[in-house]
Amino acid sequence: MSSQERPEADLQASASPTTSIQGHQAHLDALRDEALGAGGEKAIERQHERGKLTARERIDKLLDADSFVETDMLVRHRSHGFGIEDRRPYGDAVVTGWGTIDGRKVFVFAQDFKVFGGSLGEVMAEKICKIMDLALETGAPVIGLNDSGGARIQEGPASLAGYGYIFDRNVRSSGVIPQISAVMGPCAGGAVYSPAMTDFVFMVSETSHMFITGPEVIKTVTGEEVTHEELGGAMSHGSKSGVSHFVTGTDEDCLKQIRYLLSFIPSNNFESPPYFPPTDDPMRSCDELLDLIPDSPNQPYDMHQVIGSIFDDGEFFEVHQHWAQNILCGFTRLAGHPVGVVANQPQVLAGTLDITSSTKGARFVRFCDAFNIPLVAFVDVPGFLPGTEQEYSGIIRHGAKLLYAFSEATVPRMTVITRKAYGGAYVVMNSKHIRADVSFAWPTAEIAVMGAEGAVNVIHRRAITDADDPEARRAELISDYTERFSNPYIAAERGYVDDVIEPQQTRRRLVQSLEMLRSKRETIPQRKHGNIPL
Repeated sequence: MSSQERPEADLQASASPTTSIQGHQAHLDALRDEALGAGGEKAIERQHERGKLTARERIDKLLDADSFVETDMLVRHRSHGFGIEDRRPYGDAVVTGWGTIDGRKVFVFAQDFKVFGGSLGEVMAEKICKIMDLALETGAPVIGLNDSGGARIQEGPASLAGYGYIFDRNVRSSGVIPQISAVMGPCAGGAVYSPAMTDFVFMVSETSHMFITGPEVIKTVTGEEVTHEELGGAMSHGSKSGVSHFVTGTDEDCLKQIRYLLSFIPSNNFESPPYFPPTDDPMRSCDELLDLIPDSPNQPYDMHQVIGSIFDDGEFFEVHQHWAQNILCGFTRLAGHPVGVVANQPQVLAGTLDITSSTKGARFVRFCDAFNIPLVAFVDVPGFLPGTEQEYSGIIRHGAKLLYAFSEATVPRMTVITRKAYGGAYVVMNSKHIRADVSFAWPTAEIAVMGAEGAVNVIHRRAITDADDPEARRAELISDYTERFSNPYIAAERGYVDDVIEPQQTRRRLVQSLEMLRSKRETIPQRKHGNIPL
């Protein structure tokens, strides 16, 4: 229909559109301003007084400048009862959207403690689920900044349902896109399980807390008295429970480390991890490793020195730095390519494997395998930690997790045996026998069922007791066993290690091996999933 044929009312409406549009724009701007100021200035001041940033400040510092695109800014709850219907802030208690980190797309939600104490209600869960769905569909990481008083009591079952919807998405996204949680305030009750199912958990010292039941409930039920920090603080979870992978000093430091973590990992399970042209010569010699291994097999050394010498620019972003310190896990780069490192630490419990270190290593290995990150293992392990406490607590079952994780992994896998490689622990630590692609040993490597002293006590017990001088005979037999077995050459003869290499050649040989393995493709039998011994 032409303009001459339009009804008069339509012509009048279209004749002066500017005033109408301007009026709508002013109304929209007012709504947006209300959403941006949710909670009020006093709430912002209280947040800062606690040493915390606001939800929007956190997003601004996490993402590249001016890259954030917000979703559902004008959402409001629709609940009634207990007076909640009289307070319906726009955006509710969470800020959601997407943006970029170093130019790469990420999705983010930041719980807003200024609004309803960051408590989770029905529409807040819907906002979070919406960006989690978008992240999964578009193959991008999702980052959750948690600062919440828990479930919104006024909404009853609806808030609990919201947690369930989020948990379900956590599980469906696992191994498909990276999921990162930062606990930057309280996180209690059922709320803790979403971070627990994500790949990495960051916590901030003094300001973040996680627990199933708080100190007051514990005192009522068990009589124990404990502070919030002792029960669920960052260092408690970073060093005792292992719930937290990274402990940071401030909100700003936490957000900076999240950005750094993402520089090592791909956006989804179909991509390769990000490559950066190396500034460190891939073929350089690591001469400082020549004198690292002590003459005495019982004297420890710091495996951090090995890692710092071999990889690009000495870079090592350690995961679970404060927990299960007898094994080291973390990300680094080899000739510009991200790799995951798993290494025994002789300085702690002599580098033995125990329950916590096996669990720590297994989880890290499975993450790297899920996201196409090659693995390098450094082996100096005298065995599994002995004792009734370990046996009764299930070292058999938990130790099998690390064995399962390495055996299951199809990414490029390389191993360097620096010193002790004894018994089942040697097999578990990414040995050739569980399909490591490349295995090297230093001349100081000792690959055997057990150490010389223990082996002699078992094999030559009668010969020692029958000798005229038992101690002299024992020393003679230990020397003989050491000469025969405490070296890498018998294993090399059988092909259990691919080569015995000088320590200073380690970087060069690993770089060459990784380049060879970059085209590795391994198929596994079709199945729904394995049954890891949890």
